[in-house]
Amino acid sequence: MDELVVTGERTGPGMWHVRQGTGELWILGSMSPLPKDITWRAKQVDQVLGSTSKVLVQKPVDIGIARILWLLITERRLLLVGGGKRLRDVLPADLHARFAVQRAKYSDDPNKWERFRPLIAAAFLQQAAFHIVGLSTRLDLGAAVRKLAAKHDVPVEEIKIAGVGDVIEAMKTLPPATENACVAASLVTVESDLQRLVDRAQAWARGNVERIQHLPEPKEVDACRAALETAMGAADLIGRIRRTWLGAFEKYLKEGGTTVAVVNIDMLLEPGGLLEQLRAKGYAVEAP
Repeated sequence: MDELVVTGERTGPGMWHVRQGTGELWILGSMSPLPKDITWRAKQVDQVLGSTSKVLVQKPVDIGIARILWLLITERRLLLVGGGKRLRDVLPADLHARFAVQRAKYSDDPNKWERFRPLIAAAFLQQAAFHIVGLSTRLDLGAAVRKLAAKHDVPVEEIKIAGVGDVIEAMKTLPPATENACVAASLVTVESDLQRLVDRAQAWARGNVERIQHLPEPKEVDACRAALETAMGAADLIGRIRRTWLGAFEKYLKEGGTTVAVVNIDMLLEPGGLLEQLRAKGYAVEAP
């Protein structure tokens, strides 16, 4: 697992430029996970902000200790297995066997995460693996852009995408088959996909979008995404996120002036994603 951590300063990703009439939109693609020790010099963002009238960032999700405790008290059935059962009782035997193998690599406790429902337990396992190889999901590119915007006295608008309550509602209707598909995706990530994630993070840090596009996700990750797209609550949530961003883009493009937005790069690059939708609506989209 040597040479998995990107450290030092990198140029950062390029920005997509969207135009229509007098409106200009610069989109910066964010990524997660990223190396914990990365330092990114946002030269292009800094330059664009000099003539920008608005910055759009996602409203942070409030998931502090108090919120977690409240969820454990009020929504136990959504986070924990319940009924006196354990993870091994509700997860298919083959998936639990794989989970146990990976758990032994990242924890000395043979029963760790056994009380949590499959999706939550898999998320904890994945976070533990990320930590070992120097990756983090806690790095907030939006916060970095907020600081740059403050330096240029550019107002920041928080786009409310989804809160903890929205995620909880989606989890209430998540079918077991969909949950198991996403557990399988998490296990593949931990078992064999960490290096791709590191390569992807390095490509992001160097501004190499083409490289990112040529690092395809495992079929299990695609299967999880496809299952979520058909699950009622999850599909509604994903669709709402896309519609919210697209609506914000169009609003400020029509108003004119220059806007900068920080958006998850996968929502930009995925088939039928935000960039394709903007092109389909007639906007001129220039790649980095």
